[in-house]
Amino acid sequence: MINLVDLKRQFESVKKEILQEIDEVIASGQYILGPRVKELEERIEKRIGVSDAIAVANGTDALVLTLDALGIGKGDEVITTPFTFFASAEAISRVGAVPVFADINPLTYNIDPSEVERKITSATKAIIPVHLFGQPADMNEIMEIAKKHHLYVIEDACQAFGSTYNNQPVGSLADAACFSFFPTKNLGTMGDGGIITTSNKELAENIRKLRTHGSTQKYFHDRIGYNSRLDEIHAAILLINLEKIDEWNENRRNLAKRYQQYLQNSPHIKLPFEADNRTHIYHLFCVESVMREEIMDELSKSQIQSGVYYPLCLHLQEVYAFLGYKKGDMPQSESVSERLFAIPMHPFLTEDEQDKIISILCKTGGVKNDN
Repeated sequence: MINLVDLKRQFESVKKEILQEIDEVIASGQYILGPRVKELEERIEKRIGVSDAIAVANGTDALVLTLDALGIGKGDEVITTPFTFFASAEAISRVGAVPVFADINPLTYNIDPSEVERKITSATKAIIPVHLFGQPADMNEIMEIAKKHHLYVIEDACQAFGSTYNNQPVGSLADAACFSFFPTKNLGTMGDGGIITTSNKELAENIRKLRTHGSTQKYFHDRIGYNSRLDEIHAAILLINLEKIDEWNENRRNLAKRYQQYLQNSPHIKLPFEADNRTHIYHLFCVESVMREEIMDELSKSQIQSGVYYPLCLHLQEVYAFLGYKKGDMPQSESVSERLFAIPMHPFLTEDEQDKIISILCKTGGVKNDN
């Protein structure tokens, strides 16, 4: 089987270093928010160019804690995309606010700034653009809208560690940014993890307090918080993978170029679009086709994994029926959800494996394979 993501290969490549680090963590007796977590935070601060990075338990918590720390809650609205993983909206609901969905740009699959501005009301407090599949959203336009309407912007960068926008790292483009270290992410660990980046010192201190039960001094609490802390073992693994992330992202980009080269003339496959002035790091390599089911079936017959991202837009999820959205309200997102699917993409995909994938796609997509 050629997998969408091959975590076994990835972690095997750094297994020796990981096992050594785990032994050292065990010997240290410090297992939560220890020196490795602090080092990870400092290295990410330096890499992204922000004053603060706060490690938390997962990417969803990163979003929840950031919203909570900004004072967003009941009666507030937060605008986000309906075409993303559920956590982007779930976090808004978790703090008591209401997610308001704005349709996407069908080229990039990211939220459309003009649709964002159309959805702003007196109750709007923030915008959460998602850098979907590893491509940054239109941040200049979004930040201009936010400034005009006095709104916070939180980057959902959970799929985009290492991406850049106008030569600036994602994670440094807004009031705050949230990353996930789920194993399948570009930068991942062997479990859950997340981090928040910001250059707002007051916000950073509020988030640090929230992640440890609303406390800055043990056994003294001045607000209701959460238990959302990163383990030392995960930090140790992430420090190792952080050394590899640029190489791994470059491998992804090179594989993406090969897909583009050999599939560009397919009449039945639409390839991903990479917008100007940004670096797409291809957390997923997604293509569109009206023949999606047929192509995915052929891939499966050849032991090639594929997957649909995302089969049901968030505004049509049962849990959000009370918001009153109906089919047809987000035409771009809904259309893409019926055609888009992911094909294998990870740093350890070989050219031979990729050639096999390309061959099947060419055969079913109606183009001669000159590879």
